[in-house]
Amino acid sequence: MKLIATTLLLLLFNVTFSQATFKVENFSKDYYGKIFIADTSQVFTKGWVAIYDAKTNKQIIKVASDELALSLNNGKALANIKQLPYGEQSLIMYEDYNFDGIKDFAIEDGQNSCYHGPSFRIYLGTKTGFKFNSDFTTLAQDYCGMFQIDNKKKKISVMTKDGCCWHQFSEFIVVNNKPKVIKIVEDDQTGFPYNNYSEQNWDGKKMVTTSKRMITLDEEGVKTIFSFKVDKNQKQVVLFNNNDRTLNYVLIDKNDEVEFSYPINEVDQNPDFSFDRKNNTISFINKNVSYTIYDNKDSIGIKITTGNKTYNWDGNLTTKKGKLTDITTTSFDNVAEN
Repeated sequence: MKLIATTLLLLLFNVTFSQATFKVENFSKDYYGKIFIADTSQVFTKGWVAIYDAKTNKQIIKVASDELALSLNNGKALANIKQLPYGEQSLIMYEDYNFDGIKDFAIEDGQNSCYHGPSFRIYLGTKTGFKFNSDFTTLAQDYCGMFQIDNKKKKISVMTKDGCCWHQFSEFIVVNNKPKVIKIVEDDQTGFPYNNYSEQNWDGKKMVTTSKRMITLDEEGVKTIFSFKVDKNQKQVVLFNNNDRTLNYVLIDKNDEVEFSYPINEVDQNPDFSFDRKNNTISFINKNVSYTIYDNKDSIGIKITTGNKTYNWDGNLTTKKGKLTDITTTSFDNVAEN
């Protein structure tokens, strides 16, 4: 019996020791908060966050959660720490989110934002108290952590991502007490080494989309083998080595945007290119159009044949970089030599 009693006391002591309630007072003269943590030994733990009226000590907001993550600063729980997008974010934030001059509350309710990040419930301040708002809460749930506010411009900003190479940034204004999206930027680098960039902007009536495709030729794993600019249109013809495995062709316009690239897919056909050592040319066919890049002593360029017509784009020799025979220094998976 003594052993059982001792064990029960130890269990009770451990449970009591692991629980803690923190008072948060650094954000307002009118309100204070309390944070209950069920197990202080865990990074994520059950608990609740509550807001109280400082004069009456009446509880006005309470949010329970299965996964709170509390960081202490010199042993204290603080409000309004917002290191976006991935840094420390307080469990209580007290700011004006709808730009009406009345501060509102963001209360952490778990880790429901991107990559198991902190998420919040938004309570808008009114003349009669605080009311939960689902529209603003969505902005603190469906993106990466809490949203950012710009009081001068009266804009809200959010960010989300998917892996290392896809990011989306959005801006909102407040119309009729609801967030309204006015800008969405997507930066997609999943098709390395190409980068697809798009913007949607509100023009007063509708969202207007603009997009462009670019390439960064100095990325790791990308080596330019042969390039030149076309006299006629100032477009740049580039043959590049991708990770010492495949040869690629890209045509870049005068605005540094990708006009055309080949192969279309990483593994398009085998081989994609045919190198003629005798004539110092390299050729490929895309659909019903054939392309032949040549590198002679006194001339460089590309011939494009579609149907019965052939177009010769002369290259500017002063813009030439590398030489076509450099293709032979690497054993490419997609190049056949004649």
